[in-house]
Amino acid sequence: MTTSESDRSEEADPAVDPSGFAQAARKVREFPQSPGIYLMKDSAGRVIYIGKAKNLRSRAGSYFLKAAATDQRTADWVGEIADIDYMLCDSEVDALLTESRLVKDIQPRHNRDLKDDKSFPYLMITTREDFPRVEITREPRQSGVKLYGPFPSAGALRGAIAVLQRIFKFRTCSLDIAEDEEKWKWFRPCLLASIDQCSAPCNQRIDKDQYRRDIRRLMTFLDGGKVKLLRDLRAEMTAASRRLDFERAAVLRDEISMLERLDERGELETHAQPEVFYIDPKKGLTGLRKVLGLAETPRVIEGVDIAHLGGGETVASLVQFIDGLPFKPGYRRFRIREVDGIDDYRSIYEVVSRRFRRLADDGEAFPDILLIDGGKGQLNSASAAFRDQQITPPTLISLAKRDEELFRPGDGEPIRLSKNSFALRLLQYVRDESHRFAQHYHHLLRNKTTFER
Repeated sequence: MTTSESDRSEEADPAVDPSGFAQAARKVREFPQSPGIYLMKDSAGRVIYIGKAKNLRSRAGSYFLKAAATDQRTADWVGEIADIDYMLCDSEVDALLTESRLVKDIQPRHNRDLKDDKSFPYLMITTREDFPRVEITREPRQSGVKLYGPFPSAGALRGAIAVLQRIFKFRTCSLDIAEDEEKWKWFRPCLLASIDQCSAPCNQRIDKDQYRRDIRRLMTFLDGGKVKLLRDLRAEMTAASRRLDFERAAVLRDEISMLERLDERGELETHAQPEVFYIDPKKGLTGLRKVLGLAETPRVIEGVDIAHLGGGETVASLVQFIDGLPFKPGYRRFRIREVDGIDDYRSIYEVVSRRFRRLADDGEAFPDILLIDGGKGQLNSASAAFRDQQITPPTLISLAKRDEELFRPGDGEPIRLSKNSFALRLLQYVRDESHRFAQHYHHLLRNKTTFER
């Protein structure tokens, strides 16, 4: 909804930085009427509040009305607003998940909620059991499972699973059921089997192949093959209504609604929640010491990634991990100044040169490991930066995403680690965090104070 002239007369006029506030109020009138995230900034360019919106112009514009200056939820801080930016999202759900991620990462001082480690739920299907289980969890495993989510509403997800269980009859228990164990012949199934919501593999009422066929059908549904099922349910609802069985029609209506809400979920990569995929930092660092042949267990790891803005502008991100965990005060952004167009190799050369020239000149400690996102080419660019600056590098490595191969300067062949090794998982965490930091924020925080000089 476009702000009308009468609405503008109701705009607040805070005493704190009125010129910046007025400029932000004018800026928000040009926001799109689409779902997204809005970021309030103070006069120093710091993000002080992040919110989500179905309609960015309408929701963000409400902070510039007189009512916001008297509302107890906003009165104490709206006067600090000196600028505002936004980020478009594909849907309301996308906006909700993105808001949660950004608040956890940036920690704006006026976002009282979402700062903790509470995560969104996932739907998890185990894949390495004779009779796979289906469960809802906030602590998903990384291997031996098929994951869907994250989902913004645990209640809606539970409701949808209850409907799906009546159709696909999968188990949700924690029993460790093996097909060839005789004892399961005599096991007493739970109530779900009695009401025909589970095929009872715990009592050998279904064999492994039949059960797995049902699980594959469920996964097909979750992967987007739900058109036929919803069409059948709608036809059944219409038939129930025609025969005046309105109670049954209402039940079917609610079931259809719950199943449709399964689409209200994020993508695993887009809405990564690294805090829910536990990586044992001690084991990861110990593994790196062995893999890289280091004299001591590393403590500080820094990761570098390159991102490209619209119009060809390039930025770099640097993240810092201490003792295997992200250390947000050590995160840095760099606007690439000496490279025209898109050239990742030269961009890496520039950011590594600037970063370590400054550390060397200021007498500050280097990280134990510097991880470059990429393969041999990117690694060679980083090595050249140290050589030309006449600086002895820390342990320098790169990680190529395609085959997850680890490269070291001077080594002819890459190091290939087990996909489940703690060392590789820690490096992936650093690499993915540097990538996310570059991609997620570069167009949100363009104020020059957010970049290293």
